[in-house]
Amino acid sequence: MASYLPPTPGLLPKWMLLAAIAALGNCIQSYTTVAYTRRLYAPTKAHSEPSSPNPEVTRLSGRTFGTWTFLSTIVRLYAAYNIEDRRFYELALWTYIIAFAHFFSEWAIFKNARLWSPWALPASIASGTAVWMLLVWDDYVK
Repeated sequence: MASYLPPTPGLLPKWMLLAAIAALGNCIQSYTTVAYTRRLYAPTKAHSEPSSPNPEVTRLSGRTFGTWTFLSTIVRLYAAYNIEDRRFYELALWTYIIAFAHFFSEWAIFKNARLWSPWALPASIASGTAVWMLLVWDDYVK
């Protein structure tokens, strides 16, 4: 089993592999149902009560989100196994930055997410991993 793990020492490549595998599950979910996506983008009281479904979350938006997540997953998998390659590292970093910008804007600008809701987990993973990657850049990028 260890032979399938990224060969580069350190936790970051293994974390990126784990996050990518989890994201694959989210991709499948995005194509099969919008139930989780509706929980993720529950409207704030500015739009309607949190218990009501967000009309902006449709099957089409769910599949679009799933496609973006799949693309990000592929980039992150390549980076996990090629983490010393500056190009893969930068691309993966950008996927986390863009993901965080998306989640932040849905909360702060568009008011489609509540701060302490399921939204917080992917927003925390995106921002935390981006910061981590910036902090350990010199340990990996050659």
